[in-house]
Amino acid sequence: MRAVIQDRYGPPDVIAVGDLPKPEPADDEILVQVKAVSLNGSDRENLIGRPFYARVAGLRRPRNPVPGSDIAGIVVAVGSSVTEYAPGDEVFGELPGYRGALAEFVATSPRLLARKPPSLSFSDAAAIPQAGCIAFRATKGLGSGHRLLVNGAGGSGGAFVIGLAKHLGAAVTAVDRADKRDHMLRLGADETIDFAEQDWADQRGRYDRIVDLVAHRSPYRAHKALRSGGTYLVVGGYTRVLLATALAGWTIGRSDGKRVKVLAVPQSRTELEAVTALVTDGAVVPAVDRIYPLKEAPAIFERLAAGDNLGKVIVEVS
Repeated sequence: MRAVIQDRYGPPDVIAVGDLPKPEPADDEILVQVKAVSLNGSDRENLIGRPFYARVAGLRRPRNPVPGSDIAGIVVAVGSSVTEYAPGDEVFGELPGYRGALAEFVATSPRLLARKPPSLSFSDAAAIPQAGCIAFRATKGLGSGHRLLVNGAGGSGGAFVIGLAKHLGAAVTAVDRADKRDHMLRLGADETIDFAEQDWADQRGRYDRIVDLVAHRSPYRAHKALRSGGTYLVVGGYTRVLLATALAGWTIGRSDGKRVKVLAVPQSRTELEAVTALVTDGAVVPAVDRIYPLKEAPAIFERLAAGDNLGKVIVEVS
């Protein structure tokens, strides 16, 4: 089968398209013919092996050479103990270990996959899993009158955070590059901040919640932008910031009455189905940046690594 192969960590030129053996499903697995894959910020981290937690998939090189985690496709074979799915079923979801998607076929456990709604294309379904589930958790509890700031709002995951927050009635401030301003406003943001011109952390006591998708500030500084009782959620960023946030949460909460934490988002079919229901109901729309064929994988990762994407980059595999 054709697949994207990454044999080491590094810049986009470590990516190549080549041939790998077609996998055979184990007794408890299904074989999926992959139709579409979406890329996330985690795929950019797994490409370069930074921050350091990205190397959980292999300290010196990726143990699984195929990148990508969000898939949509068609079941073509099932293991002997699988009763939930049958050949011909259309499915989508995340892969365990966050790797293995960018290939014509994937053998995987069915526990994280859901049935694709007929109203969604394979590309739209593939855009949902990781980004949608992160946003689903990050926006829980928001409502009318709340103010939310999203740092890194113009990339792979920001569209879902903005869309779900607006659906819940919150006012949204979106932070990213100046050239992404119109994109973020189209997604529903009430205002935008160009991070090159203004540091959102200089604002004091303004937001009920901050979702930081690209954290690089000390949590002792970032939480100052929260109102009393507000919540600062770190989703991704520098390893030192994630560690500092995990350690600082109790201290800041005790002294200032705020919640400061790293947002843990375990892979979950239940939450995938919940956020997908919001998509099919029209509450939020996946933001698709561009759709590429598999053969253009190096160009895909160049765009992702540069941070030029406006929403999700989609790869049509077969």
